[in-house]
Amino acid sequence: MNKSDLLKSIAEKGYDVGFGAKKHFATYDIIEKAPGLISFSSMAFGIFALAVKGLSTELISAIFIVLGVVGLYISLYDHKKSSYEQSGVALTKLYNELKALYLKVKNIDEESDFSELQKELSDIENRYYPACISKQILFSNWYAHYKFYWEHQIEWVSEQLKFNFFRDKIPLSLWLTILVVSIGLVFSISDITTLICGMAKK
Repeated sequence: MNKSDLLKSIAEKGYDVGFGAKKHFATYDIIEKAPGLISFSSMAFGIFALAVKGLSTELISAIFIVLGVVGLYISLYDHKKSSYEQSGVALTKLYNELKALYLKVKNIDEESDFSELQKELSDIENRYYPACISKQILFSNWYAHYKFYWEHQIEWVSEQLKFNFFRDKIPLSLWLTILVVSIGLVFSISDITTLICGMAKK
């Protein structure tokens, strides 16, 4: 393996490890913060509903029932909360090792022997897989994209992989969700406009 191939391999593994770390932290954050946010929102809404007439509608009540179900779903992960944090920390350490290895390879001549550095990469790979937890909470992927691409220092990975905003930095499932919601809104607005026009003619 030559220098450029090794640099690309390290960057690819850096992406896997770094994104994996952020995904574990995203799951941990959701488990840690979402139930408190749901409880606070429900209590705040209940207080305002007492003071403002008409605030307690069927739609809003249904939304808070759904949020209650979401809270129950999140609570199923609560017993493994510390495991997600520990895995995130372990993967972040491996990510930092990969960054150090990348910089080491970058500063070596093209003609050098890279066999020892390849072994270092293999060793990090071997420690990566056991540190991962395969089951992640819903929407952790979206949150992990934000944490990895917008909060994390990934310049050395991006140097090799050339991340694209539309292809990489925004998840495909989020684009599809936005598209479906946008189409739904267009049809809803169209129906409302038709209804208003029909009432105006009468």
